[in-house]
Amino acid sequence: MRLSVQLKEAHLWPVSATTLGEACEWVAERKPDRPALVCGQHSVTFAELLGAVRAVAGGLAELGVAPGDRVGLMMPNCPQFVITYLGITYLGATVVPIPSLLGVEEAAYILADSGARVVVAHDALAEVARGAAAQAGVATLITTGEPANSSEFTLQQAMAMGAPAAAAAQMPADAPAVLIFTSGTTGKPKGAILTHGNLLANCDSCRCAIRVSGEDTFVSILPFFHSYGATVSMLLPLFCGSKNVLMPQFLALETLQAVQAHRATIVAGVPTMYAVMLQIKEPGALDVSSLRFVVSGGAALPTEVCLGFERAFGVPIVEGYGPTEASPVVSCNPTDGSRKIGSVGPPLPGVEVMIADDDMNALALGQIGEICVRGPNVMTGYHNASELTAQTIVDGWLRTGDLGRLDEDGHLYIVDRKKDMVIVGGINVYPREVEECIQRMHSVAEVAVVGKPSRLRGEVVAAYVVPTEGLECSAQQVISHCREHLAPYKVPKQVYFIDGLPKSAIGKVLKGQLRALQV
Repeated sequence: MRLSVQLKEAHLWPVSATTLGEACEWVAERKPDRPALVCGQHSVTFAELLGAVRAVAGGLAELGVAPGDRVGLMMPNCPQFVITYLGITYLGATVVPIPSLLGVEEAAYILADSGARVVVAHDALAEVARGAAAQAGVATLITTGEPANSSEFTLQQAMAMGAPAAAAAQMPADAPAVLIFTSGTTGKPKGAILTHGNLLANCDSCRCAIRVSGEDTFVSILPFFHSYGATVSMLLPLFCGSKNVLMPQFLALETLQAVQAHRATIVAGVPTMYAVMLQIKEPGALDVSSLRFVVSGGAALPTEVCLGFERAFGVPIVEGYGPTEASPVVSCNPTDGSRKIGSVGPPLPGVEVMIADDDMNALALGQIGEICVRGPNVMTGYHNASELTAQTIVDGWLRTGDLGRLDEDGHLYIVDRKKDMVIVGGINVYPREVEECIQRMHSVAEVAVVGKPSRLRGEVVAAYVVPTEGLECSAQQVISHCREHLAPYKVPKQVYFIDGLPKSAIGKVLKGQLRALQV
């Protein structure tokens, strides 16, 4: 089954804008005095943002960075992240975002593999960046704080070094804009090459799908170093002329207070963030009525979390889906009230989805197979990995490694990660189905299901449970609950209780670590 939705609306920016820099100029010319970024008491207008972006581009050029070069960026969410990210791309260089939670060796691997020439880091992350740069042989470090030696520069010094760039570098739409490394749950991180055209197309499709305008105000809690945060929480509001309130870290109460203070209309997050918000004791004391909706992505949204959040706050959650390699958004539930809870919505305008078997043959409606994606949002490939690229992109189709199905209305349902599927005695068990069942227990705060080796059955189902504080939960209770609602072969044979699930920076459960966990 193949499904695509045509992009019927006019582009927000002119078709002649082929780069992020040109789109940034276009918005700044039309909304110069509109607040673009707000962080604490600090506010930056679109005109001021463009001026700072041009200064960063000029400074990097003075330090020897040229179009096509790669520049590491290691910062939490803050105005400097946005300014530097855009400044790098304005020059025609490529951004290499480095997750702020990484250690020296992990960051050094990304810098070395990407071939970064310069690293720009927040003062709070300067020591890690300094160590990583030394290991990777990167000579130039720019920080937001005081330099440690004469070979380092402050960001302000760098911005003042050369004349500000007069205009965005003239580059084709397929020029690399970002080299973003995946989480590396199946080995070393892989660098996905996303072009200017990929990101502009994905922003435009998102704008049409969820009806974003310059009247919207975002509160951004997703880390910008991740593709979901970068596209949906940073670039989308920027290019739509929306006001963007930045949160340096996610804190549930502070996030909702920011929504109330700024009369925000959109928040994008991951399921665990909404689960934490549900733990606020008096949600009714906060006025979040300005929110049109919140977006959930990055991981499966448990039905109980979705319905619980909506009961507590009176705000709908629209769930979407997409891997980093698709810039990353592939689909999203509509915001007009026609969403389907449990689905991740129809494909975005301009994006095509196919459910395929192992030989890339399209499957019939309702059948489960691998989700394959085609469209202007699909990456050009993996950095320094031509063989892996050829395995991942086949005849223009991105093989996501996720299993799903399409219904009669064109809504996509994620069944599970292909690699996470458990095979019990030759029968497929999809962990998400078991997780949804266990999550309905009030005594369960979080759960993740994986396969464990079995000599008799090949694999058995194992559940890792985080109990709800103050409530009793036993392995027998979990098993008995599953027996009531699931086929016998799907019922967990092993139940482990742990204090917390291992997660990536955006809250995705790291199931590889669970499989290796000795409890």
